[in-house]
Amino acid sequence: MQNTPAHQELINKRTALTTRIEDIKKDLARGLDPDLKEQAIQLENMEVLQELLRVSSEELAGVNAEIAKFELESKIQ
Repeated sequence: MQNTPAHQELINKRTALTTRIEDIKKDLARGLDPDLKEQAIQLENMEVLQELLRVSSEELAGVNAEIAKFELESKIQ
């Protein structure tokens, strides 16, 4: 399979998205601070993190589909 610049860019993007998703999941798994004021801030941030996780996961699915398309086309050629 020929690794074109576009294909390599998609692979790099997949790596970055995978890292981002792992980091978001780690942040979400930390739990809440015992301090109630800090908990309120964390809960607000949790909503943002969940949306970032959703968007990043959707973007990763699209990137994976594009990579699969590149790989399929290279096998055909």
